[in-house]
Amino acid sequence: MSGAPEIKITKEISDAPYGARRFEVEVGGLRIGFLTYAKKPDSRDLEGRLDARGKRFAIVVSRFNSFITERLLEGALQALRQCGATSERINVVRVPGAFEIPTAARQLAETRQYDAVVCIGCLLRGDTLHYEVIANEVTRGVGQSAQETGVPHAFGVLTCDTLEQAIDRAGLKAGNKGFEAGLAAVEMASLRKSLTRRSKRLGRTAGPSATRPSDPQKMRVGRTHGRSGRDDKAMEGAESARDDKSQVESSSAGNDEAVGAGSSRTTDGDR
Repeated sequence: MSGAPEIKITKEISDAPYGARRFEVEVGGLRIGFLTYAKKPDSRDLEGRLDARGKRFAIVVSRFNSFITERLLEGALQALRQCGATSERINVVRVPGAFEIPTAARQLAETRQYDAVVCIGCLLRGDTLHYEVIANEVTRGVGQSAQETGVPHAFGVLTCDTLEQAIDRAGLKAGNKGFEAGLAAVEMASLRKSLTRRSKRLGRTAGPSATRPSDPQKMRVGRTHGRSGRDDKAMEGAESARDDKSQVESSSAGNDEAVGAGSSRTTDGDR
């Protein structure tokens, strides 16, 4: 029996004008095409493209369970290269285990030298809670790094119950999840650039006055000052009214005293 037939890629992954993605290979003289069809998006929709030309990517891969992670790494590299990325613009960083992936990914993202980061690892369930603890922390750490740095992170960390499940997802029955993570990184890097350009364009169109947010604190302070001014005026009015009343009472008292004195003098004269 002869060896496995040679697989030759005849057409790289590309977007068709009618909204499909094509990929063609030749196996033992038989040409096979893979077609994924989706409804052509509206012209107003925004979607990333599988175009990695001119972009830089970092791949963080765990050495633990390397017989799985190395297959995932190969899949990710293949996806990036098929989308146009060059080997010189792809950096692979190896860490001891999956728990260290978020730390390395965040440090790479904070350099602002990469358009996307691909995270690759493999966790297999054991007899203790160690699996759940590590899986939760890795997921949280990768997601937090992506949100706080703004750099897309593709999640290619397998969390499987058995070794068979991991093998199936590293290039057998369930495909290669590393390859899928690579494609996700390319698409999100493209989408990020498109969103940035659209935001700048909308900002120029709206003008500075439309983009200037209102400050609730200033509004509250203004209302407070308004109330304070009204209170001061009310107090001044009350004080003025009291002063006028005092003056009226003083004048009235003086007039009464003068009238009393005149009456007294008239009475004495009569006597």
